[in-house]
Amino acid sequence: GLHPFSFQERSGDLVGILGGSGVGKTTLLNVLNGKLQPNDGKITINGYDLHDPKNKDRLKGLIGYVPQDDLLLEELTVYKNLEYNARFCFGNMTDEEIEEIIEQTLIDFDLVEARGLVVGNPLKKILSGGQRKRLNIALELMREPSILFVDEPTSGLSSADSENVMHLLKRQCLKGKLVFANIHQPSSDLYKMFDRLIVMDNGGRVIFFGNPMDAITYFKAEANYINPKESECLTCGNVKTAQPLRIIEARMVDPFGRIIPKRKFSPEEWYQSYKNKIESKVIDFMKENPVKKEKFPDVFFKIPGWFKQLKLFIKRDYATKKSNKQYLAIALLEAPILALILGFISKYSDEGKYLFRYNDNIPAYLFMSVVVALFIGLSISAEEIFKDRKILKREEFLNLSRGAYLSSKILILFFISAIQVLSFVLIGHYILEIRGLTFSTWAILFSTACLANLLGLNISAGLDSAVTIYVLVPFLLVPQLLLSGVIVDFNKMHHTLSSYNQTPLIGDVMTSRWTYEALAVNMVKNNEYREVIFNHELEKNDLSFKTYYLVPEINKYLYTYDALIQKNQTDNAKALEGIVTNSFADLFQEFNDVPDSVKTAFMQIGDESYNSKSTETLKGFLNHVKINYQRQYSAATLNLDNKFNGLVNKFGSPEELVNFRDKYTNKKMENIVRDKYSSHKTYVVNDRIFQGDEPIFRHPAQNNGRAHFYAPYKNVSGIKIDTVVFNIIVIWIFTIFLMITLYFDILRKVLYYVESWRMQQQAELRDKIFHNPRAFMHGESKKKRALRNENT
Repeated sequence: GLHPFSFQERSGDLVGILGGSGVGKTTLLNVLNGKLQPNDGKITINGYDLHDPKNKDRLKGLIGYVPQDDLLLEELTVYKNLEYNARFCFGNMTDEEIEEIIEQTLIDFDLVEARGLVVGNPLKKILSGGQRKRLNIALELMREPSILFVDEPTSGLSSADSENVMHLLKRQCLKGKLVFANIHQPSSDLYKMFDRLIVMDNGGRVIFFGNPMDAITYFKAEANYINPKESECLTCGNVKTAQPLRIIEARMVDPFGRIIPKRKFSPEEWYQSYKNKIESKVIDFMKENPVKKEKFPDVFFKIPGWFKQLKLFIKRDYATKKSNKQYLAIALLEAPILALILGFISKYSDEGKYLFRYNDNIPAYLFMSVVVALFIGLSISAEEIFKDRKILKREEFLNLSRGAYLSSKILILFFISAIQVLSFVLIGHYILEIRGLTFSTWAILFSTACLANLLGLNISAGLDSAVTIYVLVPFLLVPQLLLSGVIVDFNKMHHTLSSYNQTPLIGDVMTSRWTYEALAVNMVKNNEYREVIFNHELEKNDLSFKTYYLVPEINKYLYTYDALIQKNQTDNAKALEGIVTNSFADLFQEFNDVPDSVKTAFMQIGDESYNSKSTETLKGFLNHVKINYQRQYSAATLNLDNKFNGLVNKFGSPEELVNFRDKYTNKKMENIVRDKYSSHKTYVVNDRIFQGDEPIFRHPAQNNGRAHFYAPYKNVSGIKIDTVVFNIIVIWIFTIFLMITLYFDILRKVLYYVESWRMQQQAELRDKIFHNPRAFMHGESKKKRALRNENT
């Protein structure tokens, strides 16, 4: 990037950096201002190393940087740009003092008339180029940095605006500042403003350092020009500022008088000439005038505390969003409009009479609600940090808190998502007549939208173009939809993934799976009708399964095991031994009064002493268990009937109770979460028998929070947590994880690592080809031949 270069500068000087495009002028500026750390050597200010962490507080606020691009808040006025910048720079000043600084800045930079104008963007220009450039410089200079770096201050400006900007910089030097400015091709008047000039050539080589007028005589002398000591026109006094660059880049002429690409003097030759004739004098001067560690001038710059920064970031972000009418309209209207469309299309009624219970589109509506929450969460956040990248680049020198900035983004997006989701839920529920679940549905969808916000912020921070961001969005959404448990049944996925006793891991990492399950279980379990009788139905279903499916299934396995033992097929019997053993062990834990004879027969399973008598003893125990289950099932049925009778008395008649049920329950949704017509009434996992249907009335098989899809609750170390609450907690755990990855910029670091690895592989390949191309091609041919032979 840069070749070795030594120099020393002092306050009060305006230093120009001159050179063609791509020679490394901006790189040199970024090295000098501390954005890039040199591989070798050091940069000191008053004797203090710029990159020494010990000097961080001492050097804070001394350096200012104005990049070539306009780094402005385009939605805000000139005054508001200055106000927010001032509040971030002067955290220890009162409002009156800040107001005074802003007013003086407007006067100093000739921006008084433009104070109320919105900055605008290149497609909607309001300020002139000169005003934008002066505002850029004003934002840095209002905090009075001792050293200012300005990249291409006259780029794209008229000659009059260029002179105004350069006069502004020169005035700063007269105040005792040290100013560095990149410049491409200055006019004669601008050229004469510089006190010192650094000239650069291709490859980051400095080929001159010194007085600007001496630069002209130096290059003319090196190129053997006539009258090399004439630095300006003797008649008008103008300087031919383009002459040094013309001399540096002069091309050779062939014998036919045609200019050829080869230069008369290569960058290496110019650099060597500089090393021999100029740098030695500079180094001698530096040795004769060593820099001692001195006290810095007073710095008024003091950033506010973390919470004040957070408040300022929120106010600034709110102001920019408020001024963007299109953004506000889309952000606030897209959710209600989507709710109207979905609600209208989904409101199915049979023969013109609408009943919520018989609307078959409710499951589809819930699924689309998940899609909407993810989509609106991503859409409002995907560009949030990307569009602020210019402002963040300018504020790097303020050392503002990244945590405060990100927190402000998160809080504002959460607030917008809360309003969006609330409007969506209220309108959708009103149209479809979904009663009593407004807050819980809002909490589930709001949590999902918040996670989508963080997902959008991560890709906004990690990617470098808006096109890439929006191309990536479908890759984030499609897996969420496909693996939500709706499009592809978790029980019918590839056999290596699916399981009846828990959702597959690939589904558990999808937010949509937790959201849709929470919405479905919430609608079936927590509506005003079902929540009164749900626990009684859960108990009845459990006892029904044990009575009519579990005990007969154990009996079947026991009978098969006994038959295999009788036929001396011990290997096949061994395969069933675990199921039989575990089944009886589980029953023993549930029933305390197990006879000793049954225990003895149980102990004989897998032993040579096992015989038909053992089987009969165990079968007798199973009959006893079944009778107990039948008794408990009858009692549970009676309790449920009593509960229904109580509800009938409460509503006055069975018809009124049915009307109440029809308003709060949906038949299609109940059929889905109950899966009553499943052919898998039982299944075996880890040598244990589990229920295969009625997922909403089925106890989870796991004790670690994982469970089958549509489980009524999750079991964590013996603690039962309602599915809706548990799923919301899981979504927020994912959200907090994304907050951490956002703060540490994990996505950008991963992409940088991958790109570095790819470039390293390419470099190694190039080196291999360059050093021995014949051997490389021979090796590639051998690989192709071997592959062809293998395939044929």
